[in-house]
Amino acid sequence: MCQNPTPGTNGDQYIPYAERSGNESIVYFTRDLSAAGLEKIYQRICAPLKGKVAIKLHTGEPHGPNIIPRDWVENLVKNELPEAHIIETNTFYEGDRDTTEKHRRTLEINGWTFCPVDITDEDDTALLPVKGGKWFENMSVGKNMLNYDSMLTLTHFKGHLMGGFGGSNKNIGIGCADGKIGKKWIHQREGSDNMWSIDMEELMERIAESTKATIDHFGKNVVYINVMRNMSVSCDCEGVAAAPVVTPNVGILASVDILAVDQACIDCVYAMKEEEHHDLVERIETRHGLRQLSYMKELGMGNDKYIMIDIDNDDARLVPADAVKDLKPFGK
Repeated sequence: MCQNPTPGTNGDQYIPYAERSGNESIVYFTRDLSAAGLEKIYQRICAPLKGKVAIKLHTGEPHGPNIIPRDWVENLVKNELPEAHIIETNTFYEGDRDTTEKHRRTLEINGWTFCPVDITDEDDTALLPVKGGKWFENMSVGKNMLNYDSMLTLTHFKGHLMGGFGGSNKNIGIGCADGKIGKKWIHQREGSDNMWSIDMEELMERIAESTKATIDHFGKNVVYINVMRNMSVSCDCEGVAAAPVVTPNVGILASVDILAVDQACIDCVYAMKEEEHHDLVERIETRHGLRQLSYMKELGMGNDKYIMIDIDNDDARLVPADAVKDLKPFGK
């Protein structure tokens, strides 16, 4: 692993759109938080997927209340991706998913039984290069991930205890790193007994570098869908202990640009009224989670400027303030 002690310094500072530079990517948007809405936006974004498709999904802790509804994913698999496999990795922390045996019991409890679920680090790991990384030369991932040609990154966008927020970057960066080696490299400083010993902004950088290893592997054959629903400040890894949802629902966003889709979700959060986004913004900024975005840009992983296309309204162009005008009730 590389060791460069200079992390970023802007993870608690939101950068307004007008202050960003560079090219624009396309981000698709629908307000339709349903199985039909997920299928509709998938149909707009699915073109780069080919061959054997992996669906990278956070399948949650037992009875997790906020994960993407199982029936939405089942409908998508049945109608659009009948040969796809969901992929997961075991956890670094002890719990109900830190071994393959316990993980498979949790999958059954949560109803992920309608298609194959590949726990990619079940048997072995593999190293993928991190090009241009500050902290890593390689990232350790579940070996079985290399059996796939394309990846649909299907993410429940929400807060996160350590990352500030969990979007597509966290879903891949943590979720594709294997449970015992890769996740340890990301979270634990070498020589420390504390499994959570990495500083906040450095953690964001390490997550992004891990993500880069995976998306460089898949090249153009990866797409990103973020579901902005039931956005607790807690990650789905907290299960039934997650904090109550107080941030209103928004919709579903999709792109072939990982930075653009995560940035658009953050912009939608910041475009809400103060009373609507206070808790989530506080979680993001106190954990310096915005460093995920600025570091992805530094690594050349995408654009933080974008054109938002409203697929509900004849492909009209939107800004985040328009997207959050008519928010759905909490927790629906």
